[in-house]
Parts: sequence; structure tokens; C-alpha cells
Amino acid sequence: MTQFKNILLGHGSGGRLSHELITSLFIKHFSNKILLQQTDAALLDMASGKIAMTTDAFVVDPIFFPGGDIGKLAIAGTVNDLAVSGASPAYLSVSFIIEEGLPFLALEKIVRSMAEEALSAGIHIVTGDTKVVDRGKCDKIFITTSGVGQQRKEANQLATGKLISPGDKIIVNGFIGDHGMAVMSARNQLNIKAKIESDCASLNGMIDQVWENAGNIHFMRDATRGGLGTVMCEIVADKSWGINLFEQDIPVRTEVRGMCELLGFDPLYVANEGKVVMVVGSVVADKVMETLRKHEFGRNAVIIGEIVPQHAGKVWLHTSIGGKRIVDMPAGEQLPRIC
Repeated sequence: MTQFKNILLGHGSGGRLSHELITSLFIKHFSNKILLQQTDAALLDMASGKIAMTTDAFVVDPIFFPGGDIGKLAIAGTVNDLAVSGASPAYLSVSFIIEEGLPFLALEKIVRSMAEEALSAGIHIVTGDTKVVDRGKCDKIFITTSGVGQQRKEANQLATGKLISPGDKIIVNGFIGDHGMAVMSARNQLNIKAKIESDCASLNGMIDQVWENAGNIHFMRDATRGGLGTVMCEIVADKSWGINLFEQDIPVRTEVRGMCELLGFDPLYVANEGKVVMVVGSVVADKVMETLRKHEFGRNAVIIGEIVPQHAGKVWLHTSIGGKRIVDMPAGEQLPRIC
């Protein structure tokens, strides 16, 4: 049972409090062999093979931000949860909770954005629901999406991390922290001259190309709410091996780094909405990199670390000044309502 009497913002952070809430409450009462996998998408056995199913809710504030809006975010977030699980996204459902008084033009802009992103990702919105609540009962608009897709046969163990072994390389497809800082600057109307835009994007097309041209992907996850650091901690938890990350190789824009330093954030834990972390076999790492860099969403892909037999269950960051520090799971919420 959780030690807290009331729900905190940190329980929605994707970090330690979120994991505690999931294990002590949701897993406790909903427990079954599929849910216990705790993957981005559930793998379900069907007559035609395995399908992946995922669901997500979006409450970002503000609903419009540089590089996207809550509608684009809802489509891309759900598409990416399926794609990083090794599935080809096919169908989406969408549910809207709308606050009375939301301008119709704002809603139309969001819906149009969703339609455009769905078309770009090659996925169909096939069903949905709409509720309108009294003023003050929700903040403008909340969106919930669910998605399904056909699972690749070669990816059935992908989301579990069971294929990972020492020697594997860790790859990220570009600059981290863009989404979190874009939303932060829009939310607080900060007078920052540097233009920072969200990286919000559907990555299924890029990921498909990696499968087709390189394969041998041992693990994937999109680095959303808890950022890159949280994904690293999730990968290594309770494992017999460890992770080495190299700070000098982790791509962070100068503008994002400067804003993080100004506001006291660590880029490792800042949210992304267009970044996938891949763990791949060392023999195909160069081919994976070559494939990623040919795609618009992977042009800045880099190898940022590796799986090592030392320091089991720990993530060590080799700093740019020659030191080492442990990367731990964040306890609370750095930036609430970021997605």
C-alpha cells in the first residue's frame, strides 16, 4: 500500500511515485499475466497472430505549444507506444472531455491536427466518444486515445527486455528535452529569444525502416514523461547487468541546456514526444545508425551508451569532465501536465 494518503502530482510523473502507484494499487487489483508484463502496449493472442493494444490520456497545459498541440500529441503518443512495442499501428479510438466554453475554432484546430497526424502516420481513427462538462470541471480539453496494431513476429520479446545482453549498444534518435522545454516556455510565457519547439512526431515509419534494413532490435521505448533517465532506470531494474552512458554523446540543444540550467532541470529527465531509445546488438549498431540518419526524425541519432556486465541494476553516467554519477529514478514530478 502506498505511504501517501492522497494522490500527488508526482504520481503521474512516470517516475518512482508512478511505479509505486501502479504496483501497489492497479497491479494489486487488476492483476493478470498480460498486465504483469507492464509494457507500453499489451500483446494479445488472436487467431491472426499477436496484436498490440495501448491506451493513453493527454492533459497537456497549454493545449497549443510550439511544434504541436494536444491533438497531434494524442495521435503521436499512441502511435509511438505501439511502434516501440514492435507493432504496426492500424486503428485508433478517441475520447474527448471538453470544458464548456472552449472556443469551437480551438476544438476544430485540434481535430484537424489529429486528422493530419493520423494521415501522416498511416493510422485510422475509427471510433470515439465526446463528453462536455461544466466550466471549471476540467481544463479546456482532455483527450484519451486507444490504439491497436499487428505485432511483428520477430518482436514478441521486444518490450520485456529479455533479449538485452552485455555488449548491446544504446541509441537515441536525436536531441532530448525539446518537448518539455517547449511546453514550459509556452506555459509560463517566458521571454526567451531562442526558439524551442516540441519534437512531437509519430515514429512508426522510421522504426519500420530500422526493422527492414537492420533488425536485431533488443528493446525500444519512447522517452516521454520521465525522459531518457527514467527509461534507462526502467531497462536496468533488477537485471544482472548494468548500463554505461556517456554524457558527451547525449544530444541536448544549447537552447534546451541553457533553459534547463536557468530553471534547475536535468535534461535527462525532461519529457520528449518524438524520441525512441533503442537497445540493439553491437553487430548491427552501425546499420541501425545509418538507417536512422536517413530519416527526417533520426538525422541526429547517436550511440549514447552500452550494456555492461558490471554494476548490475545500475546506470552510470560518465560525465563530460571525467567523473561518474549514478542515474536514478526521479522521485517526483519535474514538469506536471507535460503530455
